[in-house]
Amino acid sequence: MTAPGPPPPDAPPRVAGAARYAGLAGAALLAVAAHLGGALPDAPLGATPESIWRAPGGPATLVCWLVGTVLLVGAWWSLRGGAPSTRWAYVTAGLWALPLLVAPPLGSRDVYSYACQGWTYAHGVDPYAVPVAAAGCPWLDAVAPIWRDTPAPYGPVFVLLAALAVTLGGGLTGTIVALRLCAVAGLLLAAFCLPGLARAAGVPARRATWLALAGPLVGVHLVAGAHNDAVMLGLLLAGLLIVVRRPGRPSALLVAGVLLGLAVTVKASAVVVLPFAALAAVRGRPTVRALLRDGGWLAGGVLAALLVTSALSGLGLGWVGGLTRSGDSEQWTSPPTAVGFVVDYAGALAGRDPQAVPVLRAVALLLLAVLLALLWWRAWGALRRRDDAPDRIEVCRVVLLGTGLALAATVALSPVFYPWYATWPLALLAVAATRTTWFVLPAAVAAFLTLPDGTNLARFAKGPGAVAMTALVLVLLVVRLTHRPRLPRPFDRGRS
Repeated sequence: MTAPGPPPPDAPPRVAGAARYAGLAGAALLAVAAHLGGALPDAPLGATPESIWRAPGGPATLVCWLVGTVLLVGAWWSLRGGAPSTRWAYVTAGLWALPLLVAPPLGSRDVYSYACQGWTYAHGVDPYAVPVAAAGCPWLDAVAPIWRDTPAPYGPVFVLLAALAVTLGGGLTGTIVALRLCAVAGLLLAAFCLPGLARAAGVPARRATWLALAGPLVGVHLVAGAHNDAVMLGLLLAGLLIVVRRPGRPSALLVAGVLLGLAVTVKASAVVVLPFAALAAVRGRPTVRALLRDGGWLAGGVLAALLVTSALSGLGLGWVGGLTRSGDSEQWTSPPTAVGFVVDYAGALAGRDPQAVPVLRAVALLLLAVLLALLWWRAWGALRRRDDAPDRIEVCRVVLLGTGLALAATVALSPVFYPWYATWPLALLAVAATRTTWFVLPAAVAAFLTLPDGTNLARFAKGPGAVAMTALVLVLLVVRLTHRPRLPRPFDRGRS
């Protein structure tokens, strides 16, 4: 059996107390920044840091945002080894979320896109065929220009939820409140599942709940920003919890498959989790026959969720076509896009126009498919090496770590990257990984990428950012090629 590694040291009470109140002060400052210059419906679009600074209250907005983010990130980082207790982590994460729960939208304008897509569907128009601008959404001016002429890139479950929010909310404010309540419900479901997943994988629940719930990306983007990633994560973790607790049981696997299928019909990125969930569905030593049998029940639940929700929406599978437009934005924060920018810059110096961005994005997606297959094969092999049935903790640890790495690869190799995407792998790695810095650090850095009004700072460093990201990619490749490739524990066996 693979050793779970030493437990993280307990945080001294004085350090934990200071972290709690520093983070609360940071959350309060971010809420002030949201009120002063957040992503308000009538806020000017296309702002720059300079224009925000010159606006009334602009200096206070930026100072509150910067100091608040530093305090929140620092407090979260200081306890990355684990909170004093699981209850302490819950209470602190809840305290930090309260100021942001009642703040205006912060860090993104996506919630207005959700509202307009829900309005479009609620008024009998297909949001996968008709963009919100053509549908005549009354809140169009609040939607970021890049998303006004694109179809909805989300699955039917979220479109139905957005339409319900419009119906219950009435106006824009009520709709935003309803969408935020949906996001909070997703987070509460995730919070309920995290300790069970952590125990199943032999990881301290106090560390897993702290890393997954108290991070700055959660408060700013999933609570204040009301991103639908919260709903996806809640369904995803619920489905995985049932799989790891009830392997080999057809009825339980059907329910788990339905939950995982619902996660996919919120955001299709969740589909990369399904092959790993099938591994966890097998009771005892995995064989091809057992995988087909137990994985078949899981797949049946997923398929049922996809077909039923697509039929209930009345839109069929038209939502699949909308996924192709999610890469319309081009930012250097996506590694393949950054490399494409650098190739284009080099081509321009040689008097050519390579148009490398779409090519590099396509190559990255092919690489992602190969990497996902390798991660699954390595997990399968790790569970098959034993002559006897693997310990259940080992199975859960292998599967959940493989799931987290698959989501991390999906985020890194996708055509676009937004800070809230980092919450996907963070939640799974928090319940499975032994070491934390390697995935906590990127999430901490991502917290600084958006200003309160949703302005993406990456827009103002396109060239330098692309060069820096490309250099980082090259360094990581060199490190990987010059060292023996090893996946993080628990794929390595023989340590006890």
